[in-house]
Amino acid sequence: MDLDGGSSSTISTGARAIPGRPVRHGALYQFTQQNLPACKPVLTPAAVISTFLLMGFIFIPVGLVTLRASYSVVEIVDRYDIECVPEEYRSNKVAYVKDDSVSKNCSRFLKVPKSMRAPIFIYYQLDNYYQNHRRYVKSRTDRQLLHGLGYNDTSSCRPLESSDDLPIVPCGLIAWSLFNDTYKFSRGPSELKVNRKDIAWKSDRNHKFGKHVYPFNFQNGTLTGGAKLDPTIPLSDQEDLIVWMRTAALPTFRKLYGRIEEDLEADDVIVVNLKNNYNTYSFGGKKKIVLSTSSWLGGKNDFLGIANLFVGSFSILISIIFLVLHLKSPRPYGDTAYASWNKKSISS
Repeated sequence: MDLDGGSSSTISTGARAIPGRPVRHGALYQFTQQNLPACKPVLTPAAVISTFLLMGFIFIPVGLVTLRASYSVVEIVDRYDIECVPEEYRSNKVAYVKDDSVSKNCSRFLKVPKSMRAPIFIYYQLDNYYQNHRRYVKSRTDRQLLHGLGYNDTSSCRPLESSDDLPIVPCGLIAWSLFNDTYKFSRGPSELKVNRKDIAWKSDRNHKFGKHVYPFNFQNGTLTGGAKLDPTIPLSDQEDLIVWMRTAALPTFRKLYGRIEEDLEADDVIVVNLKNNYNTYSFGGKKKIVLSTSSWLGGKNDFLGIANLFVGSFSILISIIFLVLHLKSPRPYGDTAYASWNKKSISS
């Protein structure tokens, strides 16, 4: 029997066969003995130095191009969670945000540093907010989001699976803590319209949130977490909720709020009228509003360009070091004097 079938065989040596000895042919034997055909390049100094030089000549231009794309993005970031608290509540911000009788209206003024071409993306940014906490991430049920009250197993939504003995749709901590700050923008006397359509992934709207599933008994308990949902609009059309339910992996994250589809010129002053409703003061979080353009590479992110420049520069440095060492101490190829078993004789 051939060894390729997975068992031992008998080998005929002269007049009789020796059991248990493998057949010295076939792919499996060659593989175990590392005799299969393989590419074994000889790493000569010229080849190694040329490879590192080529890597440098490739990575450095790529890094410069990606950095240029990142620098072309115009971004305005404004933190407002501290400035939008009245002076008398600065020492107790939690009491301020929980007191419904205190106005949460606030105005911020943003100056445009450079011309911004539409579309201009509006994000809200939260810092020190751990959406990746295990209990928080698990507190949802995707089947209920898709099928609504037709799905009854909501045990994964604990501790917010029901209220007053009635099920909650959508249930769970993620939906309960939905971000509820609101923004309105104006430039001079005219209001800037914000397009809030298509801010969620199309796959989420079509396949994860039901078109005939409506909010039910949501935020009706004694403890209100965040925004409320319109019970007459299906979940597939409530894109704020869909964006929020795609939890972030890091404690600092941005989520898309909408788009301004007008160009903004340099030195324009944008007035942001917002409602500072969301409670980040209980856990030392921060809230920021972000206006940003985009490039062919996406938003502003210098890391990719810097990483490419570092790899390219390091590769060229290594190639120079290897070249100097090769010129300083050359040796012929295949010199067995440098083999491990001859090192003692060399040193003596």
